[in-house]
Amino acid sequence: MDQEYTTILVPVDGSDESDLAFHKAVKVATTNHAHLDILNVLDTKQFVGGYGGMISGDAIYQLTQDAEKYLDGLAERAKKAGLDDVAIHIRFGNPKTVIATDFPHDHHTDLIMIGATGLNAVERVLVGSVTEYVNRTAPCDVVIVKTKTND
Repeated sequence: MDQEYTTILVPVDGSDESDLAFHKAVKVATTNHAHLDILNVLDTKQFVGGYGGMISGDAIYQLTQDAEKYLDGLAERAKKAGLDDVAIHIRFGNPKTVIATDFPHDHHTDLIMIGATGLNAVERVLVGSVTEYVNRTAPCDVVIVKTKTND
């Protein structure tokens, strides 16, 4: 890449696709001596239980704790790979808008590295993928990661 990046965002959700993006983002951040933000967005729609009821505060707390543990593990892996400047973030909201616009504006992101969509074809038609939305609307460069790194 000819562009030198200083602040890279990699949104993760535990999927294979986001894991591929994470590995490549660590490599790009290391090469560019860049800061890496690892973001997990907890979709607020998931907090509505069956029949429109709200999920308990305890359940939301547990989801947040699980996300933090997951992100801490990724940050540790990035540091073991030689990247010192890493931060983890948990946000609540619509993943599309948080990843594409809210977070990049708040953190001056100049590159988003995101995994290819994990949704099935029917879901993509009905709601569109987060990756497609980010690619269309982000204010910075977007790399859609589809392949494994050559370690």
